[in-house]
Amino acid sequence: MHISRIFQEARKKGAPTLSLEFFPPKSPEASARLYASIEELVPLSPSFVSVTYGAGGSTRELTHDLVLRLHRETNIMIIPHLTMVNSTEEEILNIVRTYAKEGVKNIMALRGDPPKDQPFQEYPENFRFAKDLVKLIRTECGEAGVGVAGFPEGHPGIQNRLKEMEYFKEKTEAGADYIVTQLFFDNVMFYRYLDMLSFYKINIPVVAGIMPISSKAGLERMAELSGNTFFPPGLLGPIWDAKDDSEVQKIGIEWAKKQVDDLIKQKVAGIHFYTLNQSKPTMEIYRDLNLR
Repeated sequence: MHISRIFQEARKKGAPTLSLEFFPPKSPEASARLYASIEELVPLSPSFVSVTYGAGGSTRELTHDLVLRLHRETNIMIIPHLTMVNSTEEEILNIVRTYAKEGVKNIMALRGDPPKDQPFQEYPENFRFAKDLVKLIRTECGEAGVGVAGFPEGHPGIQNRLKEMEYFKEKTEAGADYIVTQLFFDNVMFYRYLDMLSFYKINIPVVAGIMPISSKAGLERMAELSGNTFFPPGLLGPIWDAKDDSEVQKIGIEWAKKQVDDLIKQKVAGIHFYTLNQSKPTMEIYRDLNLR
């Protein structure tokens, strides 16, 4: 099924899509934890599940294996992330063709993060931005559903937001079907972003990225990785005062729950849960808000 149909059906029901994100495990122990989480989360019937790539394509084979396993063993739409970093056009095309052959025809197209511990392969002149990847997927597999990343609080690599929006419009016009945003903790930032997209006449579905905070160390990692994320004092204060990470997780779930409740009331197109391969936070949010 094409991802556009998922959004159309959700619109008819007057409800947002609800989706999950996993990352491929790097050890047998992590693999066991992941599949235990998947067994608990699959019965929630998410609209789709995405599977990430590591920085620099470092988990390419692991991503591929996880995508195909989930595609074969579940009835859920699986959407692999595909990044350009340290990959040639031919390598990318081979991946797209392999997925298409297996029936995986929806892809999240990302430029990707340069690896920190590997040599960085310079991009060729005509293949260096996410818009080029979107065009390549569109040319090779015209019927594919293509998602792109959005940044409600600004792209960390672009200082000029006017330029950022010009580049983003080019990316969507290259053939994107929907947008999944970076995580955010203040819904106002997301609503302002929707206004900006509307101003630039970018009218494809926008899926809000939500990540419940589970630990103080996790919060610090988020701040490091996401760059521009605003952490509201109403969230930070209780977390800094928390005695341990179990208390932090409760605070994070409650905050995410309020975000999701508000997003649903504002009739957003979709909500995407960054699960960090954990089932508890997402399951609690689903249960307490009666989501399906």
